[in-house]
Amino acid sequence: MQKYCAYLFFIICIWSAQSQAPTKPGDTLSVVEQDSLKKSKFFKQIGNGFFPTKYIDIDLRYLFKFNQYEGVRTGLGGRTNNNLSDRYRMNGYVVYGFKDHTFKYSIGGGFRVSKASETWVNLSYTDDLQETGSSNFLTDKRFFSFFEPRLLNINRFHHHITKSVSLEHRITPYLLSETQLSRSNVTPTYNYTFFVDDTAFNEFRMSRAQISLQWNPFNTFETIGDVEVEKEGFPNFTLQLSQSFKDVLGGDFNFFKADFRTIYKLNHNALGNNFTEATLTSGIATGKTPLTHLYHAYPNNIDKQTILQRFSVAGINSFETMYFNEFFSDRFATLQLKHYLKPFNIAKRLQPQMVLISRFALGNMHDIERHQGVSFGTLNKGYSEAGLELNKILFGFGLSFAYRYGGYHLPEFADNVAAKFTFNISL
Repeated sequence: MQKYCAYLFFIICIWSAQSQAPTKPGDTLSVVEQDSLKKSKFFKQIGNGFFPTKYIDIDLRYLFKFNQYEGVRTGLGGRTNNNLSDRYRMNGYVVYGFKDHTFKYSIGGGFRVSKASETWVNLSYTDDLQETGSSNFLTDKRFFSFFEPRLLNINRFHHHITKSVSLEHRITPYLLSETQLSRSNVTPTYNYTFFVDDTAFNEFRMSRAQISLQWNPFNTFETIGDVEVEKEGFPNFTLQLSQSFKDVLGGDFNFFKADFRTIYKLNHNALGNNFTEATLTSGIATGKTPLTHLYHAYPNNIDKQTILQRFSVAGINSFETMYFNEFFSDRFATLQLKHYLKPFNIAKRLQPQMVLISRFALGNMHDIERHQGVSFGTLNKGYSEAGLELNKILFGFGLSFAYRYGGYHLPEFADNVAAKFTFNISL
């Protein structure tokens, strides 16, 4: 981490040293604005997970990760940028897991159909792992952090080989869409059998069509130099519909999924460091859906005896007291409420911030007997936890405490408590 930060600082220093002095007094403002815009664009790319070079932007997500199945996962990824071509692009990555001794990779490319509507047609081939029960929106903006805390303790993955073609299109300035057709071979890496119509499946094939819509009606646009910058507004809404087809390109199951998320943020001061955030997420799967494509509620607690043995790193939007693989659902909803207090101004370099948190989850499952080889519960009684975080105490590290109560409160007090590190850093 320090090595990367030092490298970035070195690059910025070079830029500052090599910036040309203005030839006219009137040019000063223009030069300052251009330098500021270049630096802002550079840090925005870093914040989005890319280290820019002349023709290829290096994807920082693949440099180093760790989970319980792969152990250390390391590799290299990247994408071509506009300096090479603004009409065509390529992207890909290669990683290696030192615990499962397996390479994973993806390769893809795309071509632009329309610049005005940001319409792209993309093709990809991926051979990798995915967490069972996870659900991703196609239109999500890239989220990147130097450290992904939930990943450390995940142990239930399924392997997939997926070929896909997708269409990105901006319907209006506030409405984004992405449509994808895909064909996947899926193999759970754990003991699991899915029974459908008296047939047992230990691996399966899927042919799916998906459409994802991201509506940001309160976003604003600002022109800086010759670049238009989009500023996120709230609330925003995301809807994704998926249909799996049986007997189409060898698909094994018919099932339908609908996923929804809305995020609302209310600022309480002009600096934006005292605010309340609410996130509502829901999903439903109907038809013959294997566990791999159902839902968990983003648990982040390992099954150990004592609080200290469970001490790890808190996630960003995860249930800290919910144990991994404890619950799965074919219909669920979660509500997460966070209130960020104004940072405590102890010293210039010591300004910790307290966050008050409440989380709720509700779910259930039809035909639970179809899923054999694994044991789990449902969320029909309603899951509740409350907690607080004290962030950025030292070098971005802080502390998190959460308590599990309500319908799934456990008999032993210590089993309901989660104490963890937090890690927050911003560029």
